[in-house]
Amino acid sequence: MARRCELTGIGVMTGNNVSHALNRTRRRFLPNLCNVTLLSDSLSRSVKLKISAKALRTVEHRGGLDAFLLKAANETLSKRALLIKREVKAALAS
Repeated sequence: MARRCELTGIGVMTGNNVSHALNRTRRRFLPNLCNVTLLSDSLSRSVKLKISAKALRTVEHRGGLDAFLLKAANETLSKRALLIKREVKAALAS
């Protein structure tokens, strides 16, 4: 599985290590990914996702997984997150 957040789409970035003598070598900046289990209120079940620590803070700030998914753009979400978003919309509609 790729090193990519399933909710925000944040992935690996590249840059340079710069030494004191200003020698530059390429490096990778890896996202701070966490395997978490989030509760969905509308689905009344838990969902396991691999998300960044920043996304976890944003989920808590917005009031939970359901509120985050309903506000999030479809382009940033992974396939699993899109399926969960559709289930949440269907559960709230009924």
